[in-house]
Amino acid sequence: MEDNRKDLLTDFIEEPQLIQASGGKRFINFLVDYIIFIALLFGAGILWALLSPDTISAINDNAGSGIIDRILTLLLYGFYMGCVEAVTRGRSLGKLITGTKAVNEDGSVLRAGTAFKRGFSRVVPFEIFSALGAPSYPWHDKWNHTYVVDIKQSYILTGSDQIR
Repeated sequence: MEDNRKDLLTDFIEEPQLIQASGGKRFINFLVDYIIFIALLFGAGILWALLSPDTISAINDNAGSGIIDRILTLLLYGFYMGCVEAVTRGRSLGKLITGTKAVNEDGSVLRAGTAFKRGFSRVVPFEIFSALGAPSYPWHDKWNHTYVVDIKQSYILTGSDQIR
């Protein structure tokens, strides 16, 4: 005999609603996060120069270190963003300020592996320009199946609990 009864709880279970953050909010996220990264990098450089001045002068004397410096800075930025999003589960200071959060396409919270993939995806040349246009869906989101959502407008999942 077939059971045609409807489960009463299905009427109350909501699917996540992901309202993507605007391009303007994403740009503010980038600016805030990048300024903080540069400030931390600058502070680390000052500390390194104080602790080991010979190393800094050797780096400055090395011809052609400009491209190496840029590559190293990009990799450090990818690592920094991966760490920040892994520890904060999809938030950064820029995202805290704008009320946004990085989540998986299904609305679930980012895991550390996905956060690091997002971070290192930012290292790809010209990746920053992929965010231009509407809607803003840059490569580091597209490749990792993530979104940056507006928390106030979205209904997202966190672990086994659903929160607004």
